[in-house]
Amino acid sequence: MREAVGDSPSEPEIEKYLKDTLAKGLVIPGYGHAVLRVTDPRFVCQMEFAQRYMPDDILCKLIASLYKVAPRVLKDLGKVSNPYPNVDAHSGALLTHFGMTEYDFYTVLFGVSRAIGVCASFVWSRALALPIIRPASVTMENLEEFVRKT
Repeated sequence: MREAVGDSPSEPEIEKYLKDTLAKGLVIPGYGHAVLRVTDPRFVCQMEFAQRYMPDDILCKLIASLYKVAPRVLKDLGKVSNPYPNVDAHSGALLTHFGMTEYDFYTVLFGVSRAIGVCASFVWSRALALPIIRPASVTMENLEEFVRKT
């Protein structure tokens, strides 16, 4: 997008770019989520962090500008169930800002972060002899109550 519209495009320029991209049958990377139907809270946290600690970062400014336009453009299509940004809409800009410019490693970082959660879940499930499940959320109170009952 940056190559097509530059570092500080106007909202009409962004809108035209998005419509042209969608007309080609392409997607807007970082927009949409399989579960969420609102702006991903992780995106919001990243955007607020960027605005506070790196207000002059060109990519972060571009993402903030895109966020003002993209949901409306996607909603106007009528075919999109979630026109809001997910965490991937901002994470790359932060990684780039802090020196991670090897884009092939972004997926590795994502995988490592998921692996930590999976490993923690595995330890708990083995320690408590739990069956394999996918809970929506388990708190320490849930676990303590489960242990008391068994």
